[in-house]
Amino acid sequence: MAPRTTSAPQPKPGLRERKKIQTRQAIQRAAYRLFAEQGYDATPVDQIAEAAEVSPSTVLRYFPTKEDIVLTDEYDALIADAIRDRPLDEPPITALRHVTVGLLEQFAGKERDETPARLALIRQSPALRARMGEGLARTGVMLGGVLAERSGRAPDDFEVRVVVGAVIGALQEAVFHCFDHQRVEDMEETIDRALDVLARGLPL
Repeated sequence: MAPRTTSAPQPKPGLRERKKIQTRQAIQRAAYRLFAEQGYDATPVDQIAEAAEVSPSTVLRYFPTKEDIVLTDEYDALIADAIRDRPLDEPPITALRHVTVGLLEQFAGKERDETPARLALIRQSPALRARMGEGLARTGVMLGGVLAERSGRAPDDFEVRVVVGAVIGALQEAVFHCFDHQRVEDMEETIDRALDVLARGLPL
């Protein structure tokens, strides 16, 4: 295994963005607690709103569907901005390693308790797995656009799409590897390792 990449500190979000993140996380924490107590399918949005001390319309503003409560996070916009800040001569996978691991180290501690419950729900619910696929596709479009900016290519460039597809697959495998082996605390290291595999290739 290659030495772990040392990530430069990522810029902290502004006050408005931090407040939005806090509201999203409060709704998600309330939802996970109710899902654990009475099940995902048996938990309506209005109960989640009451438990989070917000209105149902606030829940729906942040999460248009109940599936989004489990699947939505704040990382896509932050990843896009952080990648744009990386040196232009840095290889794409290296830039993604710095950014992804750095942001996880910044935020994952706040979400660590919810991560196993979140992944268990995704494993158990076909609706959540389908919605997850849609979310990963949107993340792929975002990554493709940012990497295309860096390289002067079109977002639908074949090689850009191949790299993005490989990155999305690596991230998904890393996350579920941690869950399946009950090592969620190793998430950052495992994601770093997965992206290292992409960067150096599989030895023959």
